Amino acid sequence: MDALQTQHAAAAASPAARRLRGGGAGHAAPRRVEFGRPRRGGSARDVLSVAGPGRFSVQAAGAVVQGGTKNSRDVVEDVGAVRLFVGLPINSVTDGATVNSARGIEAGMRAVKLLGVDGVELQVFWSVVQPESPDKFSWTGYRAVADMARDEGLSLRVSLRIHGSPGGSVPKLPSWVGAAAAKDRDILFTDGAGGRHEDCLSFAVDELPVLAGMSPLQRYEAFFRSFVDAFDDLFESTITDVTVGLGPNGELRYPSYPPGSDVTQFIGVGEFQCYDKYMLAQLRQHAEALGNPMWGLAGPHNAPGYDESPDSSEFFRDHGSWDSPYGDFFLSWYAGKLLSHGDRVLGMASRVFGSKPVELSAKVPFMHWWHGAQSRPAEAVAGFYKSNKKNGYSPVAKVFAQHGCTMVVPGMDVCMNKQQRNTGSSPDKLLVQIKNACRRHGARIAGENASLVMTHTSSFPRIKSNIVTAELMRPTFFTYRRMGAEFFSPEHWPPFMEFVRSVVCGEWDEDDETAAAVSTYDELPQPV
Repeated sequence: MDALQTQHAAAAASPAARRLRGGGAGHAAPRRVEFGRPRRGGSARDVLSVAGPGRFSVQAAGAVVQGGTKNSRDVVEDVGAVRLFVGLPINSVTDGATVNSARGIEAGMRAVKLLGVDGVELQVFWSVVQPESPDKFSWTGYRAVADMARDEGLSLRVSLRIHGSPGGSVPKLPSWVGAAAAKDRDILFTDGAGGRHEDCLSFAVDELPVLAGMSPLQRYEAFFRSFVDAFDDLFESTITDVTVGLGPNGELRYPSYPPGSDVTQFIGVGEFQCYDKYMLAQLRQHAEALGNPMWGLAGPHNAPGYDESPDSSEFFRDHGSWDSPYGDFFLSWYAGKLLSHGDRVLGMASRVFGSKPVELSAKVPFMHWWHGAQSRPAEAVAGFYKSNKKNGYSPVAKVFAQHGCTMVVPGMDVCMNKQQRNTGSSPDKLLVQIKNACRRHGARIAGENASLVMTHTSSFPRIKSNIVTAELMRPTFFTYRRMGAEFFSPEHWPPFMEFVRSVVCGEWDEDDETAAAVSTYDELPQPV
């Protein structure tokens, strides 16, 4: 964040902004829905105490858990109000010790607090915390940001990121992990042409000692436990949510986009990522165990390229190879490897955070493009598939429920545009599919928008519809991404302010409301 953002955030925290929220002289702050401390187990929160007529308060029938562990509740209540978070800049901390634009972040926190949001989300990267050595952690910068949130009285959702291209000048992986990958290139995900994903370790090496004598899963656990130790005093006061990264962009998925590209911008079918030697060895072993060794030599030879349509080759066409015994064999194995990875990491995270009063969550991709195709190719290549053309998100929802983990669904702002229509996009149907899977297995959901860059202000009604007025499976929280110069700009901040007010606050006197809004808009500085 730069000086311009600091100015914008300061204006947002001005007396006029406080009047808009209701904190000005002669105008009582609006009463709203508040919560008791979150509780582990089915990711449900504890006591809901109503402090006033908030529009964000919702209630619906519960969902029965089909299977679970000691961390699961017998019933997942779809009751309560959606908590609203705002994401902090992704590069808030880049060297472990220093907070970038600390004054801007502090002013931004104050502004959203005055507006009435519940908290902020902080992305914490393995590459930043443990950059140069497997034996040393650096938490100073992230701890400073967490202390800012505590001092402002904001809840903190922490997202622990272990994979993916973060962007914002954040390193992809710790340098010592990169050194291990330089010696053994096959610990990285690899496509059919030999392209390596430098930002993502293959799920096939989760339990192999490829990182200085330890497995990636052991290294992830050390990262999580070090976080618990460094922030232990904030779990009873500030940290209410922990989101565990499971893959690229923090999501449980294969990096099916082209190596080196921006995962958030890619809407192609993608390619299978099963060509590192460890994945190929497991594929071969699986095929031999089923008596079809020829099926285990490689991935499908007739699948489309990254940016090609499903109809460009035989595999994903209607009634193509995907719909054959071989196709079911491969796609089931491929999806199963993704599911096993998620199960391993979430099981470990449940043990690490099980005694803490936080809501544990993890993200899944919202791959709505080509969802209208019979084969749902983008989802299948990312690892979401179930035999007999059933819901590919169902096995994932079951694993999430077993570990008491909330499923975070990005893209709740997505509306189908002309480009997406040309790619068989169907965001509404996909969201219903995900909700049905979670409802069946008793997993709770939460939401995010795709990104501020992709979210037009006209998307606010869409978000409100998905998180407030939806009849079934309302999210437990929603995170709006993310804070920065554009977030506090005159073009974005006033509509966002109206959006938050419409879902968080109670009724307002129309005259006071209009006057306060105009006053606040006038005080926002113009871009320079």
